[in-house]
Amino acid sequence: MASGDSRLRISNDGDVIRVEFVDRNILDEGNIQQIGDEILTLVEERDTPRMLISFASVEHLSSAALGTLITINKRIRDKGGQLRLTDIDPQIYEVFVITKLNKLFQIHESADDALASFSG
Repeated sequence: MASGDSRLRISNDGDVIRVEFVDRNILDEGNIQQIGDEILTLVEERDTPRMLISFASVEHLSSAALGTLITINKRIRDKGGQLRLTDIDPQIYEVFVITKLNKLFQIHESADDALASFSG
């Protein structure tokens, strides 16, 4: 599914695609583009994608990465799917609050909480 130079760890939990980042810092434009392409490919493979993205290992996130998340969220919603974000560092979460993205995304403290929140 993912190539050897993937910036992601991908697994399935039932019908939910779980995505974790390999990198602590998601700042480089090239890496962000690669991550976005990889995640969007996963989204396109499902009729109604259900995805959980964990930020457990992420310490820094650029605004370009946030833009990519918005694109991913829109594509998932367009397909009638659901996206959950989890394990976001408090400093990164503050950026979500300042930009009001905490209203756009369903953000959970733990992966278990996020998994339990999927409907249907």
